[in-house]
Amino acid sequence: MGSSAVSGLLVLLLVSVSYGLDNGLAGTPPMGWMAWERFRCNTDCIDDLQNCISEALFRDMADRLSEDGWRELGYEYLIIDDCWMLDQRDKEGRLQPDPSRFPGGIAKLARYVHDRGLKLGIYADMGSHTCMGFPGTPLHKIQIDAQTFASWGVDYLKFDGCYSNPVEQMLGYPMMSAALNDTGRPMVYSCSWPAYLGGLPPNVNYSLLGEICHLWRNYDDIEDSWDSVQDIIQWFSDNQDDLQPAAGPGRWNDPDMLIIGNFGLSVDQARSQMALWAVMASPLIMSNDLRNLDPNMRAILQNKVAISINQDPMGVQGRRLLQKKSGIDVYWRPLSSSCSALVFLSRRTDMPYLYHTYLSKLNYEAGSYQVYDVFSGSTRTGLNSTSKFSVSINPSGVVMWYVSPEEPSSQTRSDPAPHRELDSEFRLHKSSIGRLTVL
Repeated sequence: MGSSAVSGLLVLLLVSVSYGLDNGLAGTPPMGWMAWERFRCNTDCIDDLQNCISEALFRDMADRLSEDGWRELGYEYLIIDDCWMLDQRDKEGRLQPDPSRFPGGIAKLARYVHDRGLKLGIYADMGSHTCMGFPGTPLHKIQIDAQTFASWGVDYLKFDGCYSNPVEQMLGYPMMSAALNDTGRPMVYSCSWPAYLGGLPPNVNYSLLGEICHLWRNYDDIEDSWDSVQDIIQWFSDNQDDLQPAAGPGRWNDPDMLIIGNFGLSVDQARSQMALWAVMASPLIMSNDLRNLDPNMRAILQNKVAISINQDPMGVQGRRLLQKKSGIDVYWRPLSSSCSALVFLSRRTDMPYLYHTYLSKLNYEAGSYQVYDVFSGSTRTGLNSTSKFSVSINPSGVVMWYVSPEEPSSQTRSDPAPHRELDSEFRLHKSSIGRLTVL
């Protein structure tokens, strides 16, 4: 197919999907649980029944999401990744789950998930095969696969790009968007397209992505290590001028899954991932074993203020303000009601570091502010923008603040944080003294 023909077909596709994603979904970054990073492509249900990719695993995780407080916090999507399929399509050309591992089928699993107030996500790949070698969804199969997912009651599609080329991707990602819309069933559409093109303009057209996808993977897969988390944070920060404007309600950059609660992060490093994902307006998609989660890690993932920052309805992605030679990075995100979030991240490996600065140096306007420490639960009032303060940051850790302007004493505020999650738990800590020293 010539380049002019490809361009013409792409124009026709874009016309057809111009209303495709105007379905009210993903107004804030999606939240949920995905199998991949923790459970990979484990299909051995004979010797490892508890951990293999199977109906039983996803029912277990649905139970945990619905019974352990996750759903109420917004973690609503239960997402199947690769390796759920049989190695061949059925006689009508449809994808089919492996009956030995999903004996009830996907539709029955979807009903189980929906009965618990959750939503089901599924994985497909637009190449000849999935990344792990199962049947792909090439161009001529996009329509039937979209219809199949809708008939099963799927609510979210992750569409990968292994074993495909740039022309197929340019055609296939908009085509799937149109096909999902044609089903009449609203589905969140996660595209891996940018990750296969280097993640940056001019190879990646983020204006187009915002028209056809709700979220998209930009960069490498996350691994269960602090080095991997640091690498992702660094790449997103170094390229924020290209990435930050692309994000907003219904269109999100996706730095990949939360690995909090697995084997590779300390408590401080887990707080760092949660803080940076919240400030970057990233999807909060966990990949861990919810059946065996350390209480400290659970507390980080269920932190209501961090979640509220992530889910702020303005939908503005935060930015790195400073990268200091001392090994301290400072991030900032504007929030609703003239509030904001600050994250002080230590890239050091030696010892806690006492970082000194002023709010005025971080682009805050003159005035007085209230600061809430997201992870310690402490509050400090009356911090003037010109008052020098210090924060003590653990190696590979963070201090994360929710910052709100103080109103004149003649006025009162019923709740210093306007978001839905900042309820009585927030107010309970208002009288405590934080890890903040005013000098």
